[in-house]
Amino acid sequence: MALLEVNNLEVSYGLIKAVKGVSFEVNEGEIVALIGANGAGKTTVMHALNGLIGKSGGTVSFGGEDITSIKAHRLVGMGMAQVPEGRRIFGELTVYDNLKMGYYSKRDKSEFEKKLNEIYESFPILKERSGQIAGTLSGGEQQMLAMSRALMSSPKLLLLDEPSMGLSPLYVNTIFDMIKKVNSLGTTVLLVEQNAKKALSIASRAYVLEIGNIVKTGTGAELLNDEDIRKAYLGG
Repeated sequence: MALLEVNNLEVSYGLIKAVKGVSFEVNEGEIVALIGANGAGKTTVMHALNGLIGKSGGTVSFGGEDITSIKAHRLVGMGMAQVPEGRRIFGELTVYDNLKMGYYSKRDKSEFEKKLNEIYESFPILKERSGQIAGTLSGGEQQMLAMSRALMSSPKLLLLDEPSMGLSPLYVNTIFDMIKKVNSLGTTVLLVEQNAKKALSIASRAYVLEIGNIVKTGTGAELLNDEDIRKAYLGG
């Protein structure tokens, strides 16, 4: 069943059409990757889905409900959470306080400690660092915190925008292992990622975006073995 359905999405900046009638879907339980070069429109699509920028055309539905015009803060309460490019943690707050901020949309405050302990059990390093100022964490630890902050709202769909950007190879592997773990625990994932090889290696399915258009789709394995994709995005 499709959890997210995007039909003929268009986004314009003035006279420039950055996204040109993009359509795709994300089914429950999947990891779906959106790959492409810099400037292809990946982050623009993500921001449009999450209500951070306006849409000039098309529709978006989530869980069968039309969310085309719904703003970002309401989407969190509906079960969609985004981890933005660049992490955007609250650097002057502690790890604990960042996680607490991720729970703000939940009505049942009595469940906070239970959810916090679930995060700590899954990612023990955050429990060790709970009292540490978030801005002093390494880049990889900050990305783990940003993802965990989003997971505090118990999303049905987690939107990840360039989670490996700026990380060391070791932490890239750690973050992708974390994405797989989050998915295995029941959260559907839409992943925008420039590291096409890593994204395709964990994706159920993927879409290739070029200059605002989807030009190819397939399973992660199919696209990893596609000669054109290998030449364009995987180093031959």
